[in-house]
Amino acid sequence: MIHKSRMTARMEGDFAVFLIGMRINRPLLIHKWLPVMAAMPRMLKELYTQPELGFLSHEMWFSRTLILVQYWRSLDSLLAYAKARNAAHLPAWQSFNQAIGTDGSVGIWHETYVAKPGTYENIYANMPPFGLGKAGTLVEAKSGLQSASGRISGTPVT
Repeated sequence: MIHKSRMTARMEGDFAVFLIGMRINRPLLIHKWLPVMAAMPRMLKELYTQPELGFLSHEMWFSRTLILVQYWRSLDSLLAYAKARNAAHLPAWQSFNQAIGTDGSVGIWHETYVAKPGTYENIYANMPPFGLGKAGTLVEAKSGLQSASGRISGTPVT
């Protein structure tokens, strides 16, 4: 559903934004990068079917560099999943290190940010729920939420 009005996403409390991706450095070495690429859909399926893990939502872009933006309930939830022995992440990470290591064929990266009320803002116009708007609660950008400064200082959803 496309929201034709200006919308903003509100989150209750702190949350974590996790950017993760891979870069195909040697495109002809499909046997190197395809298993790395195939690991993420398994993890996403696991995360969406187990909301108690703290994963909220994601967006993904494909190119030579694959990029995912993930939203997590907390940094603790993200770190717990990364270390969980019974989850899909650890075997994927071990497989990457064994098959790729530092041979240069496939690059991987991630960045983690913790956001607190009063430290983020967003706006969506003529958009379906997207990004933080899919992870949080969408509200109309009115009553003090029309400007970036108003959205940053706005009251979080309770």
